[in-house]
Amino acid sequence: MGNFRTYQSPMRLDGAGKRDIRSQFAALPFRRRKSGLEILLISSLDTGRWIIPKGWPIHDMTPAAAAAQEAWEEAGITGVVSETCAGFFSYHKSMPDKRQVPVVVAVFPLEVHKLERDFPESGDRKIKWFSQTKASARLEEPELQKILRNFSPGKYL
Repeated sequence: MGNFRTYQSPMRLDGAGKRDIRSQFAALPFRRRKSGLEILLISSLDTGRWIIPKGWPIHDMTPAAAAAQEAWEEAGITGVVSETCAGFFSYHKSMPDKRQVPVVVAVFPLEVHKLERDFPESGDRKIKWFSQTKASARLEEPELQKILRNFSPGKYL
């Protein structure tokens, strides 16, 4: 997989005025345990709050492949990603120029087979496994919390 990034033109909504809406792709990293599903969360770079790996579209990659690439870069995850989206959530991303840009994120389940110790953002993030219930409670976005609460991997992988 190349590391080629492409500029994404904003989507416009009728009546939204000058508010750009961007899209990102996220991985929902999970593993199966006898005690139930576990979800891997990572710390955000700016506030340290718990999030899932996500990023901008990547040129010549499907949305699911882009989500898997972000999971590798941000958490050292390798595994099997579903091409079927488990849901969408939205948030406002702080841009370098201090603008707040609305973002819609498509979430793709990723069954974790291996966690590497050395990955591009290994010195910048914390990673931690949580039960499905605890992972949902640690997230701030209500739509993402609902995706985690209702997630059943059998539907995707």
